[in-house]
Amino acid sequence: MIGSKGAVRAGLAVAAIAVTALLHAQMDTASAAEQGRIRVPDPEKAQLLALGFEPVIADYYWIQAVQTVGGVESDPDRNAQVHELVELVTTLDPWVDHPYRFAALWLTGSVDEVRQANAILEKGIAYHPTDWRNRFYLGYNHFFYLEDNQRAADVLESALHFPEAPAYLGAFVTRLRAAADSLDTAAIFLQQLIRETEDEFERAEYLKAFDEIETERRARILDQARQAFRERHGRDIERPDELWAGPLRVIRVMPPAHPHFEGFAWEFAETGEIVSSFYGTRYRVHVHMQDERRRRKWREDEHAIPEEATQT
Repeated sequence: MIGSKGAVRAGLAVAAIAVTALLHAQMDTASAAEQGRIRVPDPEKAQLLALGFEPVIADYYWIQAVQTVGGVESDPDRNAQVHELVELVTTLDPWVDHPYRFAALWLTGSVDEVRQANAILEKGIAYHPTDWRNRFYLGYNHFFYLEDNQRAADVLESALHFPEAPAYLGAFVTRLRAAADSLDTAAIFLQQLIRETEDEFERAEYLKAFDEIETERRARILDQARQAFRERHGRDIERPDELWAGPLRVIRVMPPAHPHFEGFAWEFAETGEIVSSFYGTRYRVHVHMQDERRRRKWREDEHAIPEEATQT
């Protein structure tokens, strides 16, 4: 025997199927499927036709989004359809969780796609204001793809104090601040983190980052001295110690290569930069060479002059 509650559930399920079928019929999805591409309805119209079954319909199109990325990789329209589907899903049911970050993962083929992903992530932040993950993906997109370190630092800093935010986030924001503003800004930000944190492990990590900032400050002094050497003597240095030793020196003493530890020196990195032998690299957010090539191509594409403009 089916109770009254069971009958109600069954009735709702039948109604949901009927509404979904009606919606599909009006959207002419069958003909779209025959063309190998799902026709995605306008999100606002879909809301009007959903009749209270928005989450059910959102689930259907979410599955379509997942299947789309699992389809033909060479399909030039794939990412555009992913954007349409996730935009629809998050309009019908903005309380969904994973689709926001799913868009961020897939919409990375161009600067325009990343901006579309960022708009979806900002919507996710509006509906999940205490979830650090959407802010992390948004901040990462600003840093990695759009090369806007200032905006990236602002977004990531807003996630620092959420309970589940990872401990490394503060140090990452500090590096972004150092690149976007100045070492002084990064140092002030780091001092604030050191004062506020109650976790001894985090405090120790922040103090180590503070040492890196001080070492970077000294490295930049050597950069200035190196430039002065070139201008004065008409050539580059052969070794870092030419800056402070010998008849051609341009500064009186060598700054220590670490604020606390002795026995380390200044040397050339593979890039030709002067670095402390304690760290072996400069204080910045590092990007893999392959990723840097992709970012360079984006910059070139974004600033390219349209062909038709060159013919006028």
